Formats: sequence, structure tokens, C-alpha cells
Amino acid sequence: MELFFAILISVCLWSFVSPDPQGEALYALKISLNASNNQLPNWDRNQVDPCTWFKIRCDENKDVTMVLLSNMGFSGTLAPELGVLKKLTTLSLQGNGITGTIPDELGNLTSLTMLNLESNRLSGEIPSSLGNLKSLQSLFLSQNNLTGTIPQSLSSLSGLVNLQLDSNGLTGQIPESLFQVPKYNFTGNHLNCGFNLSHHCEPDSGGASHKPKTGMIVGIVGGFIAVLLLVSLPLFFWRDRHKYYKHDVFVDVPGEGDDRFEFGQLKRFVWTELQIATDNFNEKNVLGQGGFGKVYKGVLPDNTKIAVKRLTDYQSPGGDTAFKREVEMISVAFHRNILRLIGFCTTPTERLLVYPFMKNLSVAYCLREFKSGESVLDWPTRKNVALGTARGLEYLHVHCNPKIIHRDVKAANVLLDEDFEAIVGDFGLAKLVDVRQTNVKTQVRGTMGHIAPEYLSTGKSSEKTDVFGYGIMLLELVTGQRAIDFARPEEEDDVLLLDYVKKLQREKKLGAIVDRNLNENYDIQEVEMMIQVALLCSLASPEDRPTMSMVVRMLEGEGLAERWEEWQNVEVTRRQEFERLQKHHYDWGEHSFYNQEAIELSGGR
Repeated sequence: MELFFAILISVCLWSFVSPDPQGEALYALKISLNASNNQLPNWDRNQVDPCTWFKIRCDENKDVTMVLLSNMGFSGTLAPELGVLKKLTTLSLQGNGITGTIPDELGNLTSLTMLNLESNRLSGEIPSSLGNLKSLQSLFLSQNNLTGTIPQSLSSLSGLVNLQLDSNGLTGQIPESLFQVPKYNFTGNHLNCGFNLSHHCEPDSGGASHKPKTGMIVGIVGGFIAVLLLVSLPLFFWRDRHKYYKHDVFVDVPGEGDDRFEFGQLKRFVWTELQIATDNFNEKNVLGQGGFGKVYKGVLPDNTKIAVKRLTDYQSPGGDTAFKREVEMISVAFHRNILRLIGFCTTPTERLLVYPFMKNLSVAYCLREFKSGESVLDWPTRKNVALGTARGLEYLHVHCNPKIIHRDVKAANVLLDEDFEAIVGDFGLAKLVDVRQTNVKTQVRGTMGHIAPEYLSTGKSSEKTDVFGYGIMLLELVTGQRAIDFARPEEEDDVLLLDYVKKLQREKKLGAIVDRNLNENYDIQEVEMMIQVALLCSLASPEDRPTMSMVVRMLEGEGLAERWEEWQNVEVTRRQEFERLQKHHYDWGEHSFYNQEAIELSGGR
């Protein structure tokens, strides 16, 4: 008999994801550099953690320490917002086509040890604020179009060991103390070296360094090696540490003792920490229950609220695999609209996952289970939830490598943070997909009413499987109803929400579709738009459905009218085929029993 693999935990979690100043600063840099998504893949301001971005390195506290963007072909300017990266040690942007001036705000980077902006087209003066960089060891500004004098403030950089200002348009006198820097190059400017012949300068020659050519080459090569070591050694140790953690992630450890360690952005909890946090896994703290165990509310010693998923069936076939799959997937997914995993715990007898606790529960709760006195989701919030969910799924499909298929998209798995921002959660059914594969054949898992017809009939899932589920979720947002309802009033023949909405849409009864809890406080044109997007997403043929990237654009007002008109031309035949397929798969006997909260499938049928 097929074992149940489905994890259908509709948890009430809370996670407030405020804008990350570091991420905002780096995204401002992306915009100012005119960088394309090909140049800076996954630099998405909606991603929670910029430490996962291309060419960015962070320390164990998630502070950005290295920005390594040399020879990338940029053509824009430098963003003054970079000044907020107070822990930055290396800023390397050499070999691009960057124009404009050097922002004064770079003087705020007090942890900086290397600033490399050489071989660009920077203009203006060298900011005197660079004299605030007391930790600076290497400053490379050569081969630009810089003008003006060398700031006297650079003389205060006692730790400077390599100063390269050659091939610019600098004028004036070189500060006396800069000749004490072990490696320097002032040639190719119009600088005055003063009258101290020990500086080996020729004041009228346009160059400041009169060292033998061989010595200059040695100095430059030495500087290059120093820079290479500064950049490569941290990367070497980072890579080595990353490999070590990856190797040890799923190793069983004793339940007692301080055995925590970091894996990427995840914390490894000690068993006793979670036992205390959940009051010994007290039943009164149960938030939900699914195929592999229960979810408990907990509180850490610092008063951080958490949700702990305790896998009670991990030793059965599939249980431990589910744990590893979930850790693997969530550990690499960082986005404003994706539920983040805080950490995990493993012992010889336990597997636990730790998430933030969400104050505003799930979309399904707020639509259908809210208590008297609690606020109803208003229409603007529902629109925002639709767009946020679409962006989260787009991230899983497009920006994750390998990409991720969720496979159980529904209102119960979309959570709401403190600001009612949509957070896509429950990756228990998700599937990592190699970018070379177009679909994956697996046992059918999911929730009836949300499952795409091709997945139900063939077991093949793809991104379009999620698109279908998302379309049904949009209908939940509009109507407030379940995907399947055997007791739907006035429309007893329409068990499926999709059929119910399509029928009323054809009859142009949009008012009858909308959730009565809204008390007519909505824009009927926006309702019509959302229904159109939902119906396009839930077309019978996966090839006809839009991608999640297209869905995001349609929700933002681009391209919906054209796609809707195209679909209308073939709607009749598509509807007939879809109804035939649905009747085939949902023709249940009158004595069957189903859980209205989540009708699950354990395997292919």
C-alpha cells in the first residue's frame, strides 16, 4: 500500500520581514549601474536576504562584507546608498564603464580595507571623506577621469599600504605623507611633487613617481598579488566552511548538550531548547497537524515566537526524505514573499523544523475561519495578497536554481505577516526541479480542487501545476469560498469552485461571485480583472496557462486584455473538454467521506 507522502500542514505562522537596509542599498546600486538581470541574477529587492545574491559575501551575522563586481560591463553610476554597508571590507568595481563621481557617502564605510574603482570612467574630485576610512589598506582609483587635488585627508590613513592614482587628470601637490605608503603610483597626472628630491619626482613632467620601470612593475605586480590574496582567501575559507556544513547537515546528534552550528542562514537547535520553548510539546500549543506530524507554537528565551514542525513519522519511508527535502529547499529560498526557515534540530529519534510564528495566520483563516470581532480581509489587502503570492511563486520558478515547484498552492498555505503581506509557506510537497527538465513525474500529492488536471491524470508536475493552484487561490480570494464545497448554497450542482465561478462569469453575474463579507466594498472592474487572471491560470491545458512572471505583469496591468480576448475565442471548446476531464476525475460515490479542510491524495489514481 502506498504510504502517505503529503505534508498538508496549514499552520498559523507569523514573520515580519521589514525592508533590509543592506538589500535596499545593493538594489539601489544595481539600478544606478544600469545592471541587467543577466549581469546580476537574483538581485531582487523582494528577496529577504542579500547575502544570497550573486557576487555578495557576508559574515556569520549576515552583514555584507564583500561586493565583488569587477569586469561586469556596467555603464551607470555609483549609488550613494552604499554608505549604509558599515561592515563592508571589500568594494571591488574595477574594469567597468562606471561614470559620474565617487559618492561622499563611501566615507561612511569605516570597515573598508580595500576600495577598487580603477579602470572606469569616473570623474570629479576624490572625496575628502575617504580620509575617514581608517581601516583602508588598498585604494585603487587609477585609469579614470578624476580631477582636482589629492585630498589632504588621505594622509591620515596610517594603514594604507597600496595607493594607485595613476592615469587621471589630478593636479596640485601630492601630500607629503603619501610618499611613505609602501606602494604608490601617481604617474599620468599633472601633479606637483614638491622640492624634496628624495621623492624621486619630476615636478614639471606630469608624473610623480620617478622609480625605475622595473621597480614600478614589481610594485604593481605586488599590489595585484596583495589584492588577489585579499579577495581569494576569504572566498577560500568561505567555500571550505560551506562544504563542511553541507556535509554535516543531516547527521544525527545527541539530544543534549550545546551542539548547535550554522548551516548557511539556518541555526541548529538543541532538543532541550525546543522542548522548553513548546512547554514540552504541550497539546495546547498545537497549531496544526499534517501527514508527517504536528506544528507547535513556541517561545524562545529572548521572547521570539516560533512555530516548530515536529515530524513524528520520519522513520517511515519518505519521512526522513521529506525532512531533508524541506531543509534543502527552504535553506536556499530567500524572498520577501517566501516563508523563511529559522533552523532545525536532529536527534537519533527526532526531526524538527523551526519557523517564525505568524500573527495573522493564513489567508484561508482570514477568509473563512475568522472569529467574531476580527477584521475581514478588505479588498485592497486581497489584491496585495494576490500580487505578493504571485511574486513569491515567480521567485521559486525563475530565480531559484534548481527551481522549485510548490505543488500545493492554496489559501491555507499562504500566510500573512504583521502587515498582511503574503508569505508562501509549507514546502512539504514541493519538488526541486533541474532547470533542464520541463516537468517531473511523481506520485500525485496535493489538495483536491487545487490539483491541475494534467497532474491528476499523468502524475507530471511542472511550474504550470502551481499556476493552476494559484488560479484557484485567486478564486478563493474573490469569493471567500473553498475550492470544493458539497453544500454550496443555491448552486448544488457546482461542487467545484472553478465551475461555479465560470458559470456565473458567463452569465455576467459578477456581484454574485464576490465574497459577501466585503459588503460591496470593492471595485467591480478590479474584481473582473482578478477573475480573468484566475480563469487564465486554471485553463485545462498547461500550455495555455501563463507563467507566473506573466501573471505578475498581468496583475500589474500589462497584457491581460490581449490574453483574455485570445482565450475568449476558444473558450467554448476548452470548457467542454475541461468539464469532461473534471467529471471523469471527480465522479465520486455518494457514500464517500472527505475532510472539507483538506481532501488529500496519497498517491496516483
